[in-house]
Amino acid sequence: MKSTSRLILISLLPVFIGSLASWVMATWWTNVPVLLFRLDLAMLTFLTGLLVSFLAGAASFALFFTSRRHIRHLVKANIEHEESRRRFIRHLDHELKNPLTGLQAALANINSATNQQERQLSIENARISIDRLTRLLGDLRKLSELEHRPLEQLPVDVASLLEEMVEAACSLPAHADRKVNLLFSRVPWPLSPVTGDRDLLGLAFFNLLDNALKFTSSADIVEVRLFEQDRQMVIEVADTGCGIPVEDTTRIFEELYRGANARSIPGSGLGLALVRRIVMLHDGYIAVRSQQSSSPGTVFTLRLPLTYP
Repeated sequence: MKSTSRLILISLLPVFIGSLASWVMATWWTNVPVLLFRLDLAMLTFLTGLLVSFLAGAASFALFFTSRRHIRHLVKANIEHEESRRRFIRHLDHELKNPLTGLQAALANINSATNQQERQLSIENARISIDRLTRLLGDLRKLSELEHRPLEQLPVDVASLLEEMVEAACSLPAHADRKVNLLFSRVPWPLSPVTGDRDLLGLAFFNLLDNALKFTSSADIVEVRLFEQDRQMVIEVADTGCGIPVEDTTRIFEELYRGANARSIPGSGLGLALVRRIVMLHDGYIAVRSQQSSSPGTVFTLRLPLTYP
């Protein structure tokens, strides 16, 4: 309220000065013999002050309303950030509680086991819980490091990097019997490189591949397609799996969010959040298309700006 009153007073100051000047001229400026010229000059001074006041008032109110909108935007952003932080903490509490509860139960079962088979089963359950905690803490560390790690800006051959990541993903024991089809054109000339951090891009590609393999069976097809389009490198990771529920497609990139069909699958809930953050750091874009009805399946599309010679 005080700032509004101050703006009004400042805006009216020029017209006040113009009015005062015109009165002084009309009353005291007797050296000008022509009365008409004296009155015209006084009126001109008044109108100039009025015009300046109008312009100053318009600019002041525009600045005032712009400032108000900016403040509302900041307040809204802070509220959304706070809600996101609370949601993250709730999810983190849930993700930590499950393996810790499993670990506690496994340790209790080891102590109460009556034979070697029961003891071995409890030890295996404890190992699974520890592995889950290790993955979660490791992904949290990677996500945190992205905010401070300097980003390399070097040419990256995406085709060769994808070949390495496909081999790495398929070499995991859980995916030993799986195959990924990698499709890209080699002739008449190789694909253009992208500029970025090879290690981080490799992590993003690996997470997408690992995600596709985890949510498909050996009867499904996983395919990676690589091509150039509109001065961008396009990477598509597609599968013929069960698909993603519609209500989850808008949230799967959130930190620690796990959709309805993902809660029974081992994971930290941070893999896709890592992918999105890495893509954003490279000025890229990632989207997902999925369906669960006829011809179910999922396609993750990643776009990165190309580096041309």
